[in-house]
Amino acid sequence: MKIICIGRNYSEHAKEMNAAVPTQPMFFLKPDTALNRENKFYIPSFSNNVHYELEIVVKISKVGKSIDPKFAHKYYNEFTLGIDFTARDLQAKCKEKGHPWEIAKGFDNSAFLASETFNKEDYDLNNLNFELLKNNESVQKGSSSDMIFKIDELIAYVSKFITLKQGDLLFTGTPSGVGQIVQGDQLIGKLEDKKAFELAVL
Repeated sequence: MKIICIGRNYSEHAKEMNAAVPTQPMFFLKPDTALNRENKFYIPSFSNNVHYELEIVVKISKVGKSIDPKFAHKYYNEFTLGIDFTARDLQAKCKEKGHPWEIAKGFDNSAFLASETFNKEDYDLNNLNFELLKNNESVQKGSSSDMIFKIDELIAYVSKFITLKQGDLLFTGTPSGVGQIVQGDQLIGKLEDKKAFELAVL
């Protein structure tokens, strides 16, 4: 099982990070040890600035390589919400030195996945509205309509380079509004106003 994460797939998020808007998808990997299915997240001792990044997550349903975009919809049936937790202080140091970002993105439990799943046939995947509440205050609102690269485009692109397998997870990018978490925070993720998860920060 692979965790594939798309970077800068919302232009407003790229701008808030003072980064260029990409002209083709950018992706990186998290190890399977990053997967977190519990309703709690422990802030790691090695970071003083962990950020939340709410994302739509697609679960790959069968093996695929060099998938044509017009057939990409056949490679997934379900999606959910997740959080790409990022050690922003470590990421900044990596950027300064031109180093890879794995220690900032791929640490244990950094890929939270909601237990609630949604059938793609029940939703318009090109117009999915989702939201993150921190301590009952809305901090992120996004819509898949604002994605620079749509879900099927992402699947086709990634599969050019990496064979996709059943159970792989595709984190599709985060909208603007990312920010720091501290111990005691409560995070609630909503999809079309339906609560998908509630997560305690410890």
